Amino acid sequence: MNRFRTAVLDRFAAADPGLVRLRLAGSAVLGIILAVGALLPVHLPLTVMLVGAIAAMMTAFTVNDATPGGQAITLGLAFLTGAASITVASLGSALPPMDSIVFVMLIFVAVYAQRFGPRGTALGSIGFFLFFFPMFLQTHLKQVPQLLLALVVGVLANALVRFVLLRHNPEAEFLRVRRAFRARLAEVVRATEAYLAVNGSERTRKQLRRSISRLHECVLLIEDAAPDVVDARAADVLRRRAIEVELAVGWLTSTVQRTCSDELTAEVRDDLIARLARFRALMERDPRELPLISQTGEYSRMLVEGSRIDEHAAPGDGVRKALAELALADDRAQRAAVPETTADPLDEDDEPTPRFAYDNQTRSAIQAVVGGGLAVLGGELVSHQRWYWAVLTVFVVFIGASSAGATFVKGVRRLGGTLIGIFGGVLLAFLVAGSTPATLALILVCVFGMVYTARVSQVVMAFFVTSMLGLLYSLLGTFSFAVLWIRVAETAVGAAAGILAAIVIVPVRTRSVMLDDITEVLDELAEFLEHAEGLLAGEENVNIIELSRDLDRAVEQVRTTIEPLTHPVNFRSARRDYGWHVLTTLETIAFRARHVAARAQPGQLAGGDVDRLRQFTGRLLANIDVLRKALEDPGGPAPGTLVRDDGTPVSDRVEQAETRAVLSSLSHLDEGLVSLGRVFHVEATDPRVPAK
Repeated sequence: MNRFRTAVLDRFAAADPGLVRLRLAGSAVLGIILAVGALLPVHLPLTVMLVGAIAAMMTAFTVNDATPGGQAITLGLAFLTGAASITVASLGSALPPMDSIVFVMLIFVAVYAQRFGPRGTALGSIGFFLFFFPMFLQTHLKQVPQLLLALVVGVLANALVRFVLLRHNPEAEFLRVRRAFRARLAEVVRATEAYLAVNGSERTRKQLRRSISRLHECVLLIEDAAPDVVDARAADVLRRRAIEVELAVGWLTSTVQRTCSDELTAEVRDDLIARLARFRALMERDPRELPLISQTGEYSRMLVEGSRIDEHAAPGDGVRKALAELALADDRAQRAAVPETTADPLDEDDEPTPRFAYDNQTRSAIQAVVGGGLAVLGGELVSHQRWYWAVLTVFVVFIGASSAGATFVKGVRRLGGTLIGIFGGVLLAFLVAGSTPATLALILVCVFGMVYTARVSQVVMAFFVTSMLGLLYSLLGTFSFAVLWIRVAETAVGAAAGILAAIVIVPVRTRSVMLDDITEVLDELAEFLEHAEGLLAGEENVNIIELSRDLDRAVEQVRTTIEPLTHPVNFRSARRDYGWHVLTTLETIAFRARHVAARAQPGQLAGGDVDRLRQFTGRLLANIDVLRKALEDPGGPAPGTLVRDDGTPVSDRVEQAETRAVLSSLSHLDEGLVSLGRVFHVEATDPRVPAK
């Protein structure tokens, strides 16, 4: 029983590193309970109390500033924004069609406000939803004072939860992220076992890829959380160690894949699987105490067996050595993760966001307005009373979407989740019919599920939203099958209106946004290489790990942008393969950059190798320029050719393993750029092959 409970906790920690989503969902539910509890003694109408509950939920869900002070300011602005929305919505209900006009204009404001970061996104969303819900609850102008009172109570309830009851604890969250890191590391090893057991398959290959991606996400979380609990030097060491673990994982998985291409006897295969299972057992052993694996005899045996491997390696020895390296890297990372002193978070020197600019964000806002107008017209045809559901769907599919493809995928997900939620809403409404406490309890469960799954699954989130609405209709005494089917029809109208606007009105193509994002990746890579050259030459002392993280973020943005190409809803397999190839190539480039960042030391190639280092990195930077020009004019005349590595190392004889690793990764970066060039039809020349 204890082992089962431990396994469940490990899986839960791996699914939600740092328990961030759990804290957000708990804050939303607790805020609703406090707001409703504070309003009950005043004996306000049910619709008014629901506005207070909605205010508590929305502020918990959307206010995500980096600092408590920033969150407090956003909460104050949220009250002002919400008060204006509630007042105008209540006034508009008496003066149609003013309500529909203002509602559509709010979509533009909310989508455009995303350019101002978390605060703009929060205020835009709160303004939109606190206009929507008074229409849904059919409030009147004379109720505005009571509604504003409920709004104040809802915002204060969230502030109490946010700053007192469920206050963000950096030390505890950092510890939870570390536990999630170990759980996800064990998940990668488990996927490696499965891959080795079947000698590689498409299913296990996808499983392995997914687990590696989840581990990388956890590494980034560790890097973000570390400066809040340890000093700058310790945070830098921990980042380096976490990257080393990720590199060791990459080596292990690639070694296993190469090993599967060889002829292995059943005995060797079983032995390797058993070794992986024993290592995974060390990862999963009582994660609440975070024991050092070096304190076990199994760890020592792995290191001894890994060190015995020489040029006469037997089948499977590569996996044994890679496993020993991973064990060593994990032990170093655990030792570096002990918090010592608290440090103030570093202020980021971001460039100011332009208030007015015609870019993809502006085009999306224009599309959203047109889509909202179409949704009003189509929604009125379906239901004169509930047309606002169609407009809500337009807002949801455009918020956070950067291209027509992303809008299409979100629309399909929204409609699919709504259809599934219809059955959940009907079932729950029948189960708790006539019981107000049970209805309220299930509404809270749906709120929790909606907030908890919002960042990971649009379909599941839409299911909880629709189920919650069914329960709300039941609570308000207006529940019927017809109402829920109108909800489905309005959602379909809204999704169709949004997709049509995204495709027809100043369309933002997925490929166009992808090219812009890849250009950003190349810019980050160029900056990384320039500073890496200065560090290796001993000319500057710069933290290139931070630069590698900037490159990671740029690649992550490409991952988000390219999803419409790789998503199963795209029936063209050639486009899916194209998207995966682009993403895999960029991930390989980022992986090699992290390898350089983890191993590079100041002045590592100083002296006689500096000129050759500059020649080497200069060629890489020249290749980046060629790719930039190709991306600026895709399909146009060739901007030049990429120059491959001529096979000459920076140093004729490198004795240090760390230096060899850095040079090897730089060469792999070179190959990554050549692979990216193939995608965009840029040829590469090999100086080792004489021209004809």
